[in-house]
Amino acid sequence: MSKNKQSIFKGTATALVTPFADGKIDYIALERLIERQIDNGIDALVIAGTTGEASTLSDVEHRELLLATKHIVNGRVPLIAGTGSNDTAHAIETSRYAASIGYDALLVVTPYYNKATPQGLIKSFYAIADASSAPVIVYNVPTRTCCNVTLPVYRELAKHDNIVAVKEAGGNISAIAELLCECGDNLDVYSGNDDQTLPMLSLGGKGVISVVSNIIPKEMSALCRSWFEDDTKQSRHLHQSYLTLMKMMFCEVNPIPVKTALCLMGLCEGDLRLPMCEMEPENRERLKRALANYGLV
Repeated sequence: MSKNKQSIFKGTATALVTPFADGKIDYIALERLIERQIDNGIDALVIAGTTGEASTLSDVEHRELLLATKHIVNGRVPLIAGTGSNDTAHAIETSRYAASIGYDALLVVTPYYNKATPQGLIKSFYAIADASSAPVIVYNVPTRTCCNVTLPVYRELAKHDNIVAVKEAGGNISAIAELLCECGDNLDVYSGNDDQTLPMLSLGGKGVISVVSNIIPKEMSALCRSWFEDDTKQSRHLHQSYLTLMKMMFCEVNPIPVKTALCLMGLCEGDLRLPMCEMEPENRERLKRALANYGLV
């Protein structure tokens, strides 16, 4: 990393679900989930991201969730707030709030629906990074946003002192290899897909922002830690051992499977907000069998 930039975390960050009960955020379950994550050695937490159903939270709920989590965690692991929006002004407002209460970084997704030209992407991310005292992680997930961050855009984003990292969920390993080759000295790169964690690490990635670690935080933390401790055999073993479970988390739209799994494990109610809805019965049974095979239910 550039001398002007510091890594937010190295290893596994859990993109935490937002537990709901009776239509409201379930703060009792939230604390239970957070304590389990920390007890099992997670390296960082992402709050109000895609897996946290941020797009269904009101502004008041979003801020209350960030603040409550900050109090629960109390500095024990780095905290990353999901603050992205298709409205740059709204992203700036949310980012400033997260920074003001002490979040360590911001996860900012590319604009969705209205999308953007390459120049629009650069200007939007620069505006957010300029306005916030907390560093920015760019979140590229074109399957959800229909907006892909290309290498020329990354080159420009890497020049900004407050844009420090990328969550890359585009799925194109060749493009990610180019990104790391050209911008890796100025941007940390995290996998946004659990099943690409090991390939990303082998290319020089700093870790993963994970969905499946909601369920198996200890194992996903160990996967990355083993790699960084040069125990590549153990890292590969863990990746291959849990690959089926990683893929099961996306048998329906995230976070439907992971919330259902947490419910089956007795860790939260599993309630979702429309347009997310309960799993199809056959997929729920497949998930239940998979969890049983791993000894999780």
